[in-house]
Amino acid sequence: MSRFLYRLGRGAAAHPWRTICAWVLLAGVVAGLAGAVGGTPQDDYDVPGARAQVGIDQLRAHLPAAGNAGARVVVHDRDGRPVPSDALTTLTGRLQAMPHVVAVEPALPSADRDTAVVTVHYGVPVTHPDLMGNLAPLDAAAAPLRTAGLQVELGGDVPESAAAPMAGRGELVGVVAALLILVLAFGSVVSAGLPIATALVGLGVGSAGVTLLAAAMDVSTAAPMVATMVGLGVGIDYALLLLTRHAEYVAQGVPVVEAAGRAAATAGRSVVFAASTVLVSLLGLRLAGLPVYSSFGFATAIAVVSVAAASLTLVPVLCRFAGRRVLPRSVRRGARPGTGTARKAGVEAGAPRTPLTTRWAARVARKPVLWASAAAVAMLALAVPALDMRTWPQDPSSQSTSVTTRRAYDLVSAEYGPGSNGPLTVVADRTRLSDDAVARLAATLAARPDVVAVTPATTSPDGAISVLDAVPAFGPTDARTGRLVRDVRASLPAGAELTGGTAFFSDISDMLAGRLWLVIAFVVGVSVLLLAMVFRSVVIPLKAALMNLLSIAAAYGVMTAVFQWGWATDLLGLDHAQPVSSWVPILMFAILFGLSMDYEVFLLSRIREDWLATRDSRASVVRGLSATGRVITSAAAIMVAVFLGFASEVDVVVKQLGIGMAVAILLDATVVRMVLVPATMSLLGDWNWWLPRWLDRLLPTVHAEAVGQIPATDGAPATGTTDGAPATGTADPATPGARPALRPTPPAPSHPVADDEPELVGAP
Repeated sequence: MSRFLYRLGRGAAAHPWRTICAWVLLAGVVAGLAGAVGGTPQDDYDVPGARAQVGIDQLRAHLPAAGNAGARVVVHDRDGRPVPSDALTTLTGRLQAMPHVVAVEPALPSADRDTAVVTVHYGVPVTHPDLMGNLAPLDAAAAPLRTAGLQVELGGDVPESAAAPMAGRGELVGVVAALLILVLAFGSVVSAGLPIATALVGLGVGSAGVTLLAAAMDVSTAAPMVATMVGLGVGIDYALLLLTRHAEYVAQGVPVVEAAGRAAATAGRSVVFAASTVLVSLLGLRLAGLPVYSSFGFATAIAVVSVAAASLTLVPVLCRFAGRRVLPRSVRRGARPGTGTARKAGVEAGAPRTPLTTRWAARVARKPVLWASAAAVAMLALAVPALDMRTWPQDPSSQSTSVTTRRAYDLVSAEYGPGSNGPLTVVADRTRLSDDAVARLAATLAARPDVVAVTPATTSPDGAISVLDAVPAFGPTDARTGRLVRDVRASLPAGAELTGGTAFFSDISDMLAGRLWLVIAFVVGVSVLLLAMVFRSVVIPLKAALMNLLSIAAAYGVMTAVFQWGWATDLLGLDHAQPVSSWVPILMFAILFGLSMDYEVFLLSRIREDWLATRDSRASVVRGLSATGRVITSAAAIMVAVFLGFASEVDVVVKQLGIGMAVAILLDATVVRMVLVPATMSLLGDWNWWLPRWLDRLLPTVHAEAVGQIPATDGAPATGTTDGAPATGTADPATPGARPALRPTPPAPSHPVADDEPELVGAP
């Protein structure tokens, strides 16, 4: 792989306009195909494994008005006067004239008659393109009543699909924050803008790829947002890693084109492996059992592949154009290529130039037990609230009061009771249940203390099913709802099915809670195997998986405290505590585990590279952390800014996802990478690299960094040694334009290592 990446990076830098033309051609082809045959994201709300889906399918087959999309128009007089009947008649007529409407129920007045609810039934599912995200017909029908001074709010399936659109602030906040962070961290506007430009190009091509994906399968309307969130973050990370290694070589006096090749052969392999771990994690989403997660995984994978490809090819091009401007101005003024001053400045300008990180790493290594204990206690304390986490799919009650669906929900709850927002629907198969059996079923439900009303049974025109609704005594997000659904379902006779939105949400919540452990097992297992292949160790991958799980658990805990306990809902524009969305934990885990592995690869590859050269375990940890600390910190800060930008959106699921992922990345880059990793590795010493001989023979060897020899092509000299020593040296100033002839630094192992000896297999 290193030979291919070296040629790719060096070739891109040597022929920048060819590379740019290739990307322009690729972008044009993909965009043209997307415009010609691309699809539109469309949700698929059917869940075949959910018990409530059985009843929904029966309703669609025999009573389409009850089994497809619906909407509620809630009319309220703010002065407390009865809603005029002629206004309701006009509204009903306008609603009946809307496309796809098959029935409009008579207006249902409240007890004091200052509120009325008109229910609209459609003959198609809410995912139909004419309905999904389209509030215009409902707004037009309600316009005369609003003009007359009445309050009109919209609820139900159709309004909920359009009530909280994405404002697009996340991308803007992320890009601006990334630019500021990179300017402060690297002291160069060129170095700051280069990763952002690369990520945006890759993200643009990836977005067109997601449009093509939508032509081949149902892609959730939220999938492009998740793909953008992850793609923007990792794209900047990958470009930043390559840029940093390139700048190190340039600061050492290596010509720009050669430096681009070497950066691709070293840091480029970290990028490839890091992207692979993200893709593996995304594959785990398919195990969640819901089609929507598959679309999340595929869309995000397209974005990750696109930004990784852009980083590997466009970073060398932009570095060629930038020349030595990738270095801070102070370094450029104080040193010239090929001089001893350049070498000295290179040490200061490269990754090891951050003395604060070096001092920090040395301090942690001196007292590893203290630091590891303190960090572990802090992470466990943050994770404790996760034990109380309760999940429930998003519903209008979780949204801001600025959204019409939330106001409609509140009006219905206040005027008709909280359970009216989530009735339980019972579908009775008339071939198995007689009239008397249906009547007994209704009486049994009405006798329950947690049910306040049961509607009369309605029989379908073909006489195949009867339908009745039971109104709970509490709202659908109440903690008692799940138990109510299970109890009612257990009491139903054979031939009766419990369905409706509340039962459907309860089934989804239970399904996802059970599937979470399957996703965790798959993602952790495959990631551990990949890390073992790369780092030739049993301890390193197990420790990495444990720490990643710890950071994700802490993020779950913070999210539970913020949203479910209500510790910071006011700061997020929410007026009450609410459960964590059922959609968030699995999605968060799959994405975060891959992103955490990115940082693990960046850090451990440098530690291992140094350890192979010196066999000094503790010093290798210090030098590796010093070399990557600035990159990881800057990359994490950018990622946190991107995720917090998405947390500013109106939709509460996006808020929860943004907050949870921002907290996880923050903890992972600070507590885990800067404290737990160096402390535990200092404690374990050479045991970090222990690998049984039998396992060493079974595992394929994959390198994340070029710890051996960087390939020499076109007459370029080899840079590195076969024993893993890092190459150092300078260009020969006597030969203008010549590639640098590097003198390898021989390793100084703490103990002799035979040529045929595996890398620290067996006991250290």
